[in-house]
Amino acid sequence: MKPRNRGSFLKASAVFGFGLGAGGLSSPSVAGALGGVVDEGLNIIGPRKGFSPQIGTLVSMLTWMRDTILQPVQGLTVTQLDYLHDPKANSIGALLLHLAAIERLYQLHTFEGRKWDDWDEMTVKEWGVPAGLGEAARQKIRGHDLSYYLDRLREGREHTLAELRKRDDTWLMQIDNHWVWGPTNNYCKWFHVCEHESNHNGQIKWIKGRLPDASKSQTS
Repeated sequence: MKPRNRGSFLKASAVFGFGLGAGGLSSPSVAGALGGVVDEGLNIIGPRKGFSPQIGTLVSMLTWMRDTILQPVQGLTVTQLDYLHDPKANSIGALLLHLAAIERLYQLHTFEGRKWDDWDEMTVKEWGVPAGLGEAARQKIRGHDLSYYLDRLREGREHTLAELRKRDDTWLMQIDNHWVWGPTNNYCKWFHVCEHESNHNGQIKWIKGRLPDASKSQTS
């Protein structure tokens, strides 16, 4: 898939070319899924220890958004994570795995220099379904408890942070003149990973508020 513009890219940025709250950290599982960032004040956007100034600022935004995404899903059961509101809906579980998939693809693209859509067979096998969502995800992404999704998110974020520590602001500002949106630097690509989570945050909250037993639990 070659995304034609930023709007369509937000909707399906990782469909493969070959068919495919600002609250504090309230639980160890959620804290782990944030990727082990030292708490320098969740609501303080800015440089972080161990990173160049601009990369640290990006990390603070990624961390804030990840916390916001994870707070509403705490305590959800397998049944709730699998819930499909209608035949074309995505489940909360599928959306969480989708976020992990998008992060993995941006790792491959920006850290390893892979051309977008030029994914190896193993990547397609592991991440093709959650990246693309749709009917395949409705059929295949089911039966996992919350820890499964949190672990995938944590593993991905830990790798992102490890790679970002190796890089500096010059790398962050490097421009890709051939990107689908036009000239785009690594900062914008990784900011897209952040705001992509914001996009699905609204979906997750919407679905949670419509769970069959939503009235029995507090929605976020």
